[in-house]
Amino acid sequence: MARLSELTSQFSNNVLDATMGWEKIIEDESQLKGLPESALQAAKQSAESKGLSYYRFTLEFPSYIPVMTYCENRELREEMYHAFATRASDQGPNAGKWDNSALMQEILSLRVELAKLLDFNTYTELSLATKMAETPQQVLDFLTNLAQRSKAQGKRELQELKDFCKTHYNLTALELWDLTFYSEKQKQHLYAINDEELRPYFPEERVLNGLFELIKRIFHIRAVERHGVETWHKDVRFFDLIDDTNEVRGSFYLDLYAREHKRGGAWMDDCIGRRKTIDGNLQKPVAYLTCNFNRPLGDQPALFTHDEVTTLFHEFGHGLHHMLTKIDVADVAGINGVPWDAVELPSQFMENWCWEEEALQFISGHYQTNEPLPKEKLTQLLKAKISKLQCLYCVS
Repeated sequence: MARLSELTSQFSNNVLDATMGWEKIIEDESQLKGLPESALQAAKQSAESKGLSYYRFTLEFPSYIPVMTYCENRELREEMYHAFATRASDQGPNAGKWDNSALMQEILSLRVELAKLLDFNTYTELSLATKMAETPQQVLDFLTNLAQRSKAQGKRELQELKDFCKTHYNLTALELWDLTFYSEKQKQHLYAINDEELRPYFPEERVLNGLFELIKRIFHIRAVERHGVETWHKDVRFFDLIDDTNEVRGSFYLDLYAREHKRGGAWMDDCIGRRKTIDGNLQKPVAYLTCNFNRPLGDQPALFTHDEVTTLFHEFGHGLHHMLTKIDVADVAGINGVPWDAVELPSQFMENWCWEEEALQFISGHYQTNEPLPKEKLTQLLKAKISKLQCLYCVS
């Protein structure tokens, strides 16, 4: 088990090192046509942090995603796509460096060995022992059924995108580094909306205050920032969740911004679980809530896309699951003991509020005027959301 834990940790570290080990400096701004101003300023700030001029791009999500979504420079999109897709492998610009190939083979071998020691036929059976699905075949049947039901829709969506590209851009061959870019163009054409134009309506403090107002209304819980708590970075904040009897139910660290050497993506993790200690005292739960959003630029606050707001609410749903538990046995308190194929329910529940007009009245507010997200923009967002199942990425 120790060796397996060591290997999985090394695997993650290699991916992180490979992500941090690639950069692209662009001197000519004309090569960045289509990029929103927020992405340009972030790239300029990234370069300045390294003592460089011009624009610096990396494989971190806040840098990578805008290029793949908005940049008209197809060669740059292709270069960044290949660098991203081949991280920590024997392929790509850093082929063989931080290569996880051998680690994966040893991890798989040790998983089989572990399963046999615990009297399971396969590691899959061992994994399913703590999940809702009962057998590997049940999982395969579910996935096969899902693929069969969604493939026709995926083909239709892909053909619609190809037709759109041919009609409007005279493009007949879509590559993998084109899909996100032209899907965004298609969305703008059909619904006259994009994530970047919504950023001003979602400044950080307005979103956080709106999130806290929501949990106050639903759960009668107040989120109160506590200062003076030691953290691992100056941008990290600490909050207590307090119920209507003034009892602290739990606490969380909030780490919102992307930075070097930080794992990509967004997640909630448990720092401390709720439990009764051996002397009878109650240990309150503490969570980590982590995202990788753009930080404030100059005098402008951090501005989130609607998708990022949804991500924050999703992870906070996991946090609420962990922090509001009343179970005093650590192994089954909060998210512990909940099957992984069931644990997404609270997070999905919280996501839904990001699409409700009533909630958006206090979640959103233009950073200059405090005007909530206009109803017509929400209507367009909803149309874009429900019109596509976005199955095309699964279609070969």
